[in-house]
Amino acid sequence: MADPKTPAPRLKSDDIDTALVRGLADILNDTDLTEIEVERGDLKIRVAREITMAAPVQYAPAPVVHAPAPAAAAPVSMPSDPATIVAKQGEEVKSPMVGTVYLQASPEAAPFAQAGDTVKKGQTLLIIEAMKTMNPIQSPRDGVVKEILVGDAQPVEFGEPLVLLEA
Repeated sequence: MADPKTPAPRLKSDDIDTALVRGLADILNDTDLTEIEVERGDLKIRVAREITMAAPVQYAPAPVVHAPAPAAAAPVSMPSDPATIVAKQGEEVKSPMVGTVYLQASPEAAPFAQAGDTVKKGQTLLIIEAMKTMNPIQSPRDGVVKEILVGDAQPVEFGEPLVLLEA
C-alpha cells in the first residue's frame, strides 16, 4: 500500500493509454453514466462528467382562440338599468376538476342532456376528460336542465359552472 504522504508518480503523456480513456468517455456518452473507473495493476483511470440540471420548464396555459363573430351580428350591450338585469335562477352544477368538457359520448351520439330536458339524480349531464380519463358529471338531484353553460370540447377550470338546473 502506498504511503498517503508520498505524492503519486507523475505520468508522462505516452504512459497514458489514450485509447482506453477515449473508450471510457464513449461508454459514458452511450450509457448516460456520469462516472466510470478502471484499474489495471497500479494504473487507475477515472473518467467523470458533470451534469448540470436545467431550470424546470414551466408551461403557460394555451391561449383560448375565439372565432370571430358573424359580420351581421349586432354588438351586444348591457342594460344600464339594474332592474332589467335578471339573475340566473337555479342550481349551478360546477366542475369538480380541470379538463375538457364533452356534451356527448362520441361525435355521432346525442347529447347527454339539453336545455329543457328533465333529468334524474345521478343521470350523466356531460363528461370531463382529465388526464385521458373520462369522468361523468352527474345531476345532483332531479330537475330540469335550464341551460348548458359550456360548449362541447371546451376547457374548464375547477369550480366553473357547467349546467344550470331549475330550482
